[in-house]
Amino acid sequence: MKLETFFPYRLAVAAEAFSRNLTDVYGREFGLTREEWRLLFLLADEEEVTSLELARRTTLDKVQVSRASLRLEEKGLITRSVSDTDRRLRIYRCTEKGSSLFEAALAKVEERARLILDAMPAADRDALSRGLDALVAAVGTVHERLDGDDPV
Repeated sequence: MKLETFFPYRLAVAAEAFSRNLTDVYGREFGLTREEWRLLFLLADEEEVTSLELARRTTLDKVQVSRASLRLEEKGLITRSVSDTDRRLRIYRCTEKGSSLFEAALAKVEERARLILDAMPAADRDALSRGLDALVAAVGTVHERLDGDDPV
């Protein structure tokens, strides 16, 4: 078997290529790293988010969240504070400056994503969307099935 035909590899390559293309927009034009973009994206729609929730919803680990949030705070795009109820948790909020930058960046990122997807025939875009939904469901099904098994 060749690596280039191994499905997990092909999926990772496609996701990375798509992501890098979007990184050109928010990175070059707005000065954000991939980790900063993910945090800002999540915070822009929420009043506040805890450090645990950020790590869970962004697929970033605690160290990545901590470093990216520090940079975003230094740029004046978010605020961080210690939770009143649990001193181990940080509470993150998007600032007005962060919301404005996010909205401007999002419009351009969506435009780039649309350009890429529009380069595909409509039937392929629809098939890709259905396929991604099916893949996520299948992964969940297998994970639940295997998680319920007792190790031998």
